[in-house]
Amino acid sequence: MDWSLVLNWAFVIALFTAAIRLAVPVLLATLGEIVTERSGVMNLGLDGVMVVGGVSGFLVAYFLQGGPLAGISQWLGLLAGAAAGMLMGLIVAVFAVTLRADQVITGVTLVVFGHGVGNYIYRQQFSSLTARTNGLPVFEVPLLSRIPVIGDILFKHDATVYITVLLVLLVWFFLSRTTWGLNIRSVGENPGAGETSGLRVAAVRYGATLIGTALAGFGGAVLTVVQLRMFREGIMGGRGWIAVALVIFARWKPELALVGALLFGLADAVQYRIQALSQVGRGAGTIPYEFLLMLPYVLTILALLARSNRRGQVQAPEVLGRPYVKGEL
Repeated sequence: MDWSLVLNWAFVIALFTAAIRLAVPVLLATLGEIVTERSGVMNLGLDGVMVVGGVSGFLVAYFLQGGPLAGISQWLGLLAGAAAGMLMGLIVAVFAVTLRADQVITGVTLVVFGHGVGNYIYRQQFSSLTARTNGLPVFEVPLLSRIPVIGDILFKHDATVYITVLLVLLVWFFLSRTTWGLNIRSVGENPGAGETSGLRVAAVRYGATLIGTALAGFGGAVLTVVQLRMFREGIMGGRGWIAVALVIFARWKPELALVGALLFGLADAVQYRIQALSQVGRGAGTIPYEFLLMLPYVLTILALLARSNRRGQVQAPEVLGRPYVKGEL
C-alpha cells in the first residue's frame, strides 16, 4: 500500500470521525445492557433486539418520509426502534423474571428469533435492497466546529452522536446518583435484602430490562435509519455480541463503556478505510480483506482479555443471571 494515502491529516480526520460514528450503535446497546445486568438480569439476546429495532425503525422512517410527517420521519423511526426493543425486552423479562427460565438459553433463543423476525418482515415489504431512508443531516456545533482538526472530528456529526454522549452521562447519573438506580443495583447485588426493605424485585428487573432493550433497539435503528440508511440480512454484524463483551470490559460502568465502544469504532473505521484504499491501483491486494473484516472483533477480544487480567476491578453484580424466588434471602 502507498502509505502517503494514509499519513496525512485528511485521512486522520476522516478515520476518527468515522470511529465516533461507528461507535454509536454498539455504545447504545452496551449502555442498555449495563442497566439490565445491574439489576441481575443477563440479556444475551442483544443482537436480536438490535435487528428488530433496526428493521422496525427503518420501515417506519421509510414509509413516512414521503408523507406529511416527512420532516420528522427519521425521528419517528428511531422511536419505533426503541419501542420495538422494549417489546423484545418484555419477552426477556417474562422468561427471565416471571418464568425464571435459564437466561443464557433465553438470550441465545432471542438472537435467533430476532434475526428471523427482522429478515422476514423486511422480505415481506421489499423484494430488493434498493429501499433507502433520508437519514439525518450533519449538525455543526457553532464555534466549536471551526476549531482546526478537533472541530472536524468532534463537532460535525448528526444529532444521534450528541444524544448518545448525553445518554452516557444520563445512565451514569441514573445508576449512581438516583434512588431508582440504587434500587436497580440493590436487586442485582442482594434481591433478598432489597425485598426486605420494601422493593418489588420483579418490577425493578422488568423496568431495567425494558430500559436496556429500548436503548439496544434505538442503537439498531440508528444504524439502519441514520448511518447506513438501509436494511439487509446480517446488517448488525455481531454488534450485539460486541456490546455484551464491552459490558465486561467496562466493568458495568457507563463511562468505561464509552472508551470500549470508541476502540471498537476505531478498529471498524480502520478496516473500512484500509479496505477502500486497497482498491486503489497502487495498493491493490496488499492486505487480504478477510483480515480487515475480522480486525474490529479481534481487537475487541484482545482488549477484553487485557482488561480481564487486571486485578482489583469492580466485579459483576452478585446475582447476575440467577432467577430470584420471592422470599429467598
